Amino acid sequence: MRYDTDMSFTIDEAFLPATLTAQPMTDSQFAAFCAEHPDLFFETTAEGEIIVMPPNYSTTGARNLEIAVQLGTWTRADGRGVANDSSTGYLLPDGARRSPDASWTLKDDVRKLPEGSRDGYWHLCPAFVIELRSHSDRLPVLRAKMREYIANGARLGWMIDPEQRTVEIYRPDREPELLSGVASVSGEGPVAGFVLDLRTVWDPLAG
Repeated sequence: MRYDTDMSFTIDEAFLPATLTAQPMTDSQFAAFCAEHPDLFFETTAEGEIIVMPPNYSTTGARNLEIAVQLGTWTRADGRGVANDSSTGYLLPDGARRSPDASWTLKDDVRKLPEGSRDGYWHLCPAFVIELRSHSDRLPVLRAKMREYIANGARLGWMIDPEQRTVEIYRPDREPELLSGVASVSGEGPVAGFVLDLRTVWDPLAG
């Protein structure tokens, strides 16, 4: 489907996620486009396609928050980086616009950005990314996104699948590692020392 950024559109939720083709957009144009459709989430591929996604189901949102809270708490104590939640957009070096479910970036990498751009979308790839699989996520698509993060400079990535209770770990120059049925997963490299307790990610109603 082709989309003119000056026109509105409607997509039945049954057909989401969906892919649109559109003219290239600047950061401000993309932000305005997203603001026109506050009930949807958007990413773009390196080829300029717009990926349209529905809002998260409630349980997925609870899982996302649990991950973000744990990463944020560790980040504050560690002091070297900045943690971001799933609402954060990045412009990757290959031109894709992505919003990982959680991410971590060194403060020094943010300081290297042009001063005027720090309050916009950061033009970089986070050092560490987490994607949480939802019911609408197709595994081949999500795995391709994880490989894209690594190709753009991420040093560690976790793809968490609550239904299967698995974690796929992505690293540069290595095949993904699969962890199954674990209660926690430990960070390494840029986030060495971070441990994500998965028990409340697997079951947000536990406790």
